[in-house]
Amino acid sequence: MWAASHRPLSSEEMAVVEQNAVALGVTIDALMENAGRAVAEEATRHLPPPPARVAVVASTGNNGGDGTGAAFYLHQWGYSPEVWLVRPPAEIHSRAARRCYDRIERRLPIHGRIPRPEELATMPLIVDALLGTGQKGMLHGSIREAVDAIRSSRAPVLAVDLPTGVTDPEGLKPAWTVTFTTPKEEIEGATVGELTVRDIGIPAAAWRRTGPGEFLFFPTPGERGRTGRLVVIGGGPYAGAPALAGLAALRSGAERATVLAPEGAAERIQSFSPNLVVRAFGSERFRPTDVPEILEFVRGSHARAVVVGMGAGTHPETTEALATVLRELANLLPVVVDADALVALPKPDELGADEARAVVATPNSGEFERVFAGRPGGPADERADEVRRIAAERKVTLVVKGAPDLGSDGTTVFENAHHHPAMTVGGVGDVLAGVIGSLLAQGVRPLHAARLGTYWTGEAGQRGASRRGFGLVATDVVDELPAALVAGLERVRPGA
Repeated sequence: MWAASHRPLSSEEMAVVEQNAVALGVTIDALMENAGRAVAEEATRHLPPPPARVAVVASTGNNGGDGTGAAFYLHQWGYSPEVWLVRPPAEIHSRAARRCYDRIERRLPIHGRIPRPEELATMPLIVDALLGTGQKGMLHGSIREAVDAIRSSRAPVLAVDLPTGVTDPEGLKPAWTVTFTTPKEEIEGATVGELTVRDIGIPAAAWRRTGPGEFLFFPTPGERGRTGRLVVIGGGPYAGAPALAGLAALRSGAERATVLAPEGAAERIQSFSPNLVVRAFGSERFRPTDVPEILEFVRGSHARAVVVGMGAGTHPETTEALATVLRELANLLPVVVDADALVALPKPDELGADEARAVVATPNSGEFERVFAGRPGGPADERADEVRRIAAERKVTLVVKGAPDLGSDGTTVFENAHHHPAMTVGGVGDVLAGVIGSLLAQGVRPLHAARLGTYWTGEAGQRGASRRGFGLVATDVVDELPAALVAGLERVRPGA
């Protein structure tokens, strides 16, 4: 049993896992071959002895490839599979799925149409290979017609990975479902019959460690283009840190980055770039008297996320002010808590059950030790368990920056070792906070934002270091973020 996750994964997460597995050297062909064999083996559990007939009702995606792969093995083992392909073979675009289809094309009866209920009614088993992960909404078109025929036949059904129509009340209700690697989120609350989970060769590291698949978490902008607005609350003794966070947010897709800073630092922050919107509050540092005005501004700004802490300093008045701001904002919208604001992180009983999952804390190793009482070293597994335990206790998504970065939402643990040693330079942590904040503002879930943010920042750093070596500085990492995104998306969504 695959043990990389303590909970069911979403379809999006499974797509990330598959891309990361490919990066680790496992081919899609091998995964589909293993899946087809696993389906065939499960089918034999519910079939009479050979040469028993079996219907495979498939479409042209990878789920259909799993089904046609199963038909090949069933034929090899003496059974009599018959395939209904409900869409034209020309629409099979996946190379792996095409290979599975080509292998049976001249060996088995293949019908290029919707099956009729009476054709399926005499079958001892129907393999549902129409739709797998990624299903959304109601069924329509040829898939709907095929599902209606299967339901009308009343023959027993084995679903592949997910029942077709798992998000549709009129979808299939199979007697059995064979899913791959790990249970999927969509299965929860659905009618799937007897559920079997089969290993198809995806290494646990494909989810435990970040990889290029993380770019699948990046949201595709709609017709309006960029929509995520972010507010950065920081500055005072230091002006560069909040400027870096704001610029990183813009370079990673935010529509607007507004920096709220004490008046003494605001002008210096604005001088870094005309792309930043800067609003001054108070005098040389944040004070409790500034809090009402800050909260009023954030509430009226249409911000979708806030990043708090970098460059603010550790004066007791500043810590008190940030603690009040965080208590108010953490239950309103997603928040990244970094640097000087970590000591002001709300206590668990100050966070609501649901909203707490949208708080991301990003300490470095020293801050993890000082603020969270985390141990500075120790075996990797023990340290990962500690990060998970503290994230669960504090009700946050925790990203402990180091070599490697360790992150957890209190359930899942991940590690990111995608760095360059030249990135151990001041300001890169502020860049990471800005990237994660930008992703939260664009609607990315906290754990996904943490995974993508750490990998993407590391990729930008590697690209910058290839040109500048150990002369790399934080602004170089900011400048490389867009190119790293373009290359990453082309790798996981070629031609999109």
